[in-house]
Amino acid sequence: MSNFQFGLAGIAMLFVLLLARMPIAIALGLVSVAGIASIRGPDAAFGVLGSLPYEFAANWTLSAVPMFLLMGAVAFHSGMTASVYKVCRMWFWWVPGGLAVATNWASTAFGAVSGSSVAVTAVMAKLAVPEMLKYRYDKSLATAVVAASGTIDALIPPSIAFVIYSWYAEVPVTDLFLAGVIPGLLTAVIYTAMIVTRCTLNPALGPRGTRDFTKAERRAANIDAWPLPALFVGIFAGLYSGVMTTTEAAAGSAMLACVIALVRREMTWNVLRESLSESALTTAALFFIVIGAAMFTRFMAVSGLPAQLGQWITGWQPSVTTFMLIVTVIYIVLGMFLEGIGIMMLTLPILIPICRALHLDLVWLGVVVVKLIMLGLMHPPIGIQAFVVKGVVGDKVPLLTIFRGLVWFLGVELLVLALLIGFPQLSLWLPRLAASA
Repeated sequence: MSNFQFGLAGIAMLFVLLLARMPIAIALGLVSVAGIASIRGPDAAFGVLGSLPYEFAANWTLSAVPMFLLMGAVAFHSGMTASVYKVCRMWFWWVPGGLAVATNWASTAFGAVSGSSVAVTAVMAKLAVPEMLKYRYDKSLATAVVAASGTIDALIPPSIAFVIYSWYAEVPVTDLFLAGVIPGLLTAVIYTAMIVTRCTLNPALGPRGTRDFTKAERRAANIDAWPLPALFVGIFAGLYSGVMTTTEAAAGSAMLACVIALVRREMTWNVLRESLSESALTTAALFFIVIGAAMFTRFMAVSGLPAQLGQWITGWQPSVTTFMLIVTVIYIVLGMFLEGIGIMMLTLPILIPICRALHLDLVWLGVVVVKLIMLGLMHPPIGIQAFVVKGVVGDKVPLLTIFRGLVWFLGVELLVLALLIGFPQLSLWLPRLAASA
C-alpha cells in the first residue's frame, strides 16, 4: 500500500471505531499510532506517542484554556450570572416573548466570561426555564432558547474553541476573538428578531410582561450586575493594550473573577473547590481530545494525504461557495455523531492544508468552523445542548419538545452561516480595523 492509501485506510478505520462508540480521543490515538507504525515503523510511532503529548501540554498558548474555564466557573458558582439575567428581564419585559429575549441576551453576556457552552446552558436552564414556564411560555420555546443561546458562547470571546483553533492553525488568537464578536452579536440579534416575530404572530408562545419596573429597581439591578462587564473589560484591556499575552490575560481574568467574588462576599471554600474541580475536569477532557488530534495530524502529514487532496482541489478550482457548501454538509453529518471540539480536531488536519492551497483566510475559516460546530451542538441525535437542558428540567419537558423548538433556531443558524460565508467582512472587519489602528 502507498502512504496515501494508508491515510485513507486510517480515516476509514477511525470512523469504524467512532461508530463502535469508542471515545474520540482514544480512537484518534490508536489510529495514529497504528498508521505511523505502518508507514515509518514501530519505533517512529512510539517516539511520537512518547514526545507529542508532552510537547502539546507544554504549549504556552494553550495554558489560557484552564484559566478562561476557571474564570467562567467562578462567575457561575459565585452567582454573578443571576444578576445579569435579572437586568435583562427588566429591560426586555415589555416585548413579545420578553423572557425568552432576556434569556438570549443574558446567555450572550455570560458567554463573554465563560469558556463552556454547556456551562452557560446549564446555568440559564436553572435560572430561566422555571421562570418562563411560570408565565405560561410555550415549553418548546422556553427550553430551546436556552439550548440555542448557550452556543453563542463559542463565538463571543474568550472562546475556548478559538484558543484551540489558534494553536492548530497558527493564527493570532486576538484576531479570532475580534472576528467572533460581530458574528456572535449578529446571531443574538437574529435570534431576538425571530423570537419577537413568532410571539407577535402567536402571543400564546410568549406573552408580554404584565408589570413595569421602577427606575430605582432598574438602577439597583444595573449596579448589582457590574461584575460581568468588569470581567469583559478586564480581558479586552489586557489583550489589546499590548500589556499582556493571551495566557497572561486569561490568568489575570481568572484572578479578577476571584477578587470580584471576594469583594461581593460570595467567594467561599465550596465555591473555590467547585470552580477548581470543574475547570480541571473540563481541561483534562479537552486536552485528551486535542492530544489525540495532534497525533492524527502527524499521521496525516506522514501519509501525505492532505497535501494530495489540496493539489486535487486546487486543480478542480471550485468556487468558495461550492467548497464551503461541501464543508458544511460534512460538519452537519459529523455533528450527528460527535461533539464539537472533536469534530473540529478531526477535520482540521485535512481542512487547513486544503484552505491554504485555496488561499482562504484562516481567521475567517475559524469563525465559520466554530459556527458549524455550534450547529452540531443543537441538532439530533447528539444535540448535547438539548440533553443539558433536559437534564435540568427533568420530566417537565420531553426531549422531543426541546428538539422541536430548536428547529427554528437551526434555521436562524443556517441564515447566519450563509451571511458569514457570503460576506467574509462580517468576520474580518474588526481584526483588520485593529491591525490598521
